[in-house]
Amino acid sequence: MRLHLHGLVCLAAVTLLAGCDRKPKQPPQHTPDVDVVVLHTQPVTLKTELPGRLSAHRIAEVRPQVSGVILHRLFEEGQVVHAGQQLYQIDPRPYQATLASAKASVEKARASVFAAQQTVNRYRPLAKAFAVSKLDLDNAVSTLGQARADVASGLAAVQSAEVNLAYTKMFAPITGRTGRTLVTEGALVTANQTDSLVTVTELDPIYVDVTQPVGTMLRLKREYAAGQLRSAGDEAAEVHLVLDDGTPYAQPGRLLFSEVTVDPSTGSVTMRALFPNPDGLLMPGMFVRETIEEGVRPDGLLVPQRGVTHDAKGQAQALVVGGDGKVAVRNLAINRSIGTDWLVDSGLAAGDRVIVAGTQSAKPGSAVNPHEVRIDGVKLVPVGAAAPGAN
Repeated sequence: MRLHLHGLVCLAAVTLLAGCDRKPKQPPQHTPDVDVVVLHTQPVTLKTELPGRLSAHRIAEVRPQVSGVILHRLFEEGQVVHAGQQLYQIDPRPYQATLASAKASVEKARASVFAAQQTVNRYRPLAKAFAVSKLDLDNAVSTLGQARADVASGLAAVQSAEVNLAYTKMFAPITGRTGRTLVTEGALVTANQTDSLVTVTELDPIYVDVTQPVGTMLRLKREYAAGQLRSAGDEAAEVHLVLDDGTPYAQPGRLLFSEVTVDPSTGSVTMRALFPNPDGLLMPGMFVRETIEEGVRPDGLLVPQRGVTHDAKGQAQALVVGGDGKVAVRNLAINRSIGTDWLVDSGLAAGDRVIVAGTQSAKPGSAVNPHEVRIDGVKLVPVGAAAPGAN
């Protein structure tokens, strides 16, 4: 009996030791699913978009050059006026009186000239006969000179009075649209006052001012010199305009490279474009975007922006599924953004499968289960699935 129990104990010990040597079975590893976009080359139109604001081509602030009371306002606020059109009438009566007085002074001076000339004519033969002294003749000649000077001074006063009288009629210096007037009939205005009576703004054509880094301006100038930009005249590239609500402006403009200045504090430049505005649709102060077509890249490679990340140094990277089903990291050289895509210069090629969803579980060197998708707006649609609304 004792021998039988000893055998059972030994058997149990051997069984326990054998169980300790066995390793627990590992659960099967799950291959993560990822969504990929297969890249294809395609013709890509290269454009540069420059945000900016509209500014008037010319602005004239109308101020009085003489003092007086406004008798009439001869335009409607917001009306288009033409250069030389009368805008205001200042009371001319004080200046008419000044002009009449100046003309009377001229006539008086001319009468004095006549009298002095007669005196000189009489004194000259008498002086030769020593009937009058030489001093009397000299005084008579001096009086004649003073009278002639009075005539010249009076004529200048007449001219000044005529100018001041003309200033009582205030004209538009340029063709443009008037703003709101700051005075009404009966208001007293003073010569060269600080406040303008009305502002006339020329809207056709109109400027678009954009501020960009100096590198952008230099690149555009190089592309224009190389013939990559469409020309719109002497030293001007053709540009197009997109309004604040996203609608394109019908008429093209001209980007002027000559009117640029570099801000030393920011290193940026202000580039100016000129656009026709016959309908007055464009107004100063509006926010717009200029687009410049730089040409077409026939083999452009577009990568969805959601499939591109940046490391701590700012290097653009993308996760790609290789032919062996494993994930690899690619460093990218990005040219620019086009819509929701990046235009890539290097780092990727046609046929590459870029991961656009599931990147959290996709580690470099690990195997993944790729599913090809296409991007429809903000949605990922499996390739081969029916488009929304299709029968």
